[in-house]
Amino acid sequence: MDVFAFLNHADGSVYAECQAEHTTPTFLGVFERHLSKHSPTESLHYVMDNLSTHCGYPFCQMVARHSGVECPPEKELKDPAKRRQWLQSEEKRIVIHFTPFHGSWLNLVEIWFGIMAGKFLGESFDSPEQIRMAFDAFLAEWNTVLAHPFRWSYDGKGLHRKVVKRFNAMLSTAEQIEMRTLTKQMRLMTSLLNQHLAEVEEEVWNEFAATLGRRTPVIMDMIQQEDGPQRKKKAQEALRALTIALSECLTIEKAAA
Repeated sequence: MDVFAFLNHADGSVYAECQAEHTTPTFLGVFERHLSKHSPTESLHYVMDNLSTHCGYPFCQMVARHSGVECPPEKELKDPAKRRQWLQSEEKRIVIHFTPFHGSWLNLVEIWFGIMAGKFLGESFDSPEQIRMAFDAFLAEWNTVLAHPFRWSYDGKGLHRKVVKRFNAMLSTAEQIEMRTLTKQMRLMTSLLNQHLAEVEEEVWNEFAATLGRRTPVIMDMIQQEDGPQRKKKAQEALRALTIALSECLTIEKAAA
């Protein structure tokens, strides 16, 4: 059972549907039904994560149609980065704002998902229909009684350091980490090195580099044992990119010091 939810940031109300899967046709249908709740001339801004269905060409076509603009040819939007760039452009009625990679938790709807899970997912159900009924009851209660806007109270101070320290600790038990998670974490570290190097103290980066150096043979062995060819390739690329970023960025930092 997949829950599609649209949180109105202004008042905390939620439009949501339960569906059996998260395929592109299902996503487009749910999105179009949410659009129908609004005036066809109203400017709408959506915040989404980088799931492939959220930046596919069929979605671009639908956004263009409901924005009253012409969708660029598919060959001009041949890769996800170009499609995301077009979807984010503000020269149309519907604008999509994507959270950073590995940062889907920055979407305020994730707070609502946490409340939803705590309210009814701990119960026992005999069928998908019972789950749907319980969800509908919670949704009705939320929109009539509980809805309220969310406001961030955390200013992000020290977050980059915490992320590096956390992955540094995770590396000590790398054998227990699922390959997809490990790949995502390595990509996240590469992004932090390339874009937020100064947000983390040099000694923390050096500690992480030392830990990664010690654990690289283990990680390489895990990658070699990975059965999925795509997962193996992505993990190899992520490890290579992280190793290069560490070498280049820490060398630059030491030279600047």
